[in-house]
Amino acid sequence: MRGLLRFASVLLLALAVGVGVFDSIRSVARSALDLTSLALAWATLSAQSLIAAETAIAGSRYGKTFEQGFGWLLVQPAGAILLFLALLLWIAAYSKGPAAGRFAA
Repeated sequence: MRGLLRFASVLLLALAVGVGVFDSIRSVARSALDLTSLALAWATLSAQSLIAAETAIAGSRYGKTFEQGFGWLLVQPAGAILLFLALLLWIAAYSKGPAAGRFAA
């Protein structure tokens, strides 16, 4: 399980770096800060899954509360959200070594 979480963390980290490079190139070209929102990045990659997620949240029991949180999340920069998710997965996969040390009996 830890290996899967680590792989997902590295994948999200690579996506975050890619989005960051894309945003930095576009910002230099426009001479102004231009960040890609999570909604735009998600719609570019898979518009159908974004629509499915929105309809699932709207149809849930606490639809209004989740809609507000999901709407706030979608307007945030995609690179920051991906970095945060990669950090969470890395923390979940982290295992502390033995307290006595590596070569203790």
